[in-house]
Amino acid sequence: MTIKEMRILLQVSRTEFSRQYHIPLRTLEDWESGKRNPPNYVLELLERVVKEDAERS
Repeated sequence: MTIKEMRILLQVSRTEFSRQYHIPLRTLEDWESGKRNPPNYVLELLERVVKEDAERS
């Protein structure tokens, strides 16, 4: 799952996502635009938490 897919799942903006998961907005923008890639372990952990949060909503 990509960062953008996680955001869409939660139905939140980049700003909200960055605040909720303590990711600098610029970093999030770079990840979504493909300028930089998050480490795989970050994606895996973030995906797990996002899915749990989505289930609670």
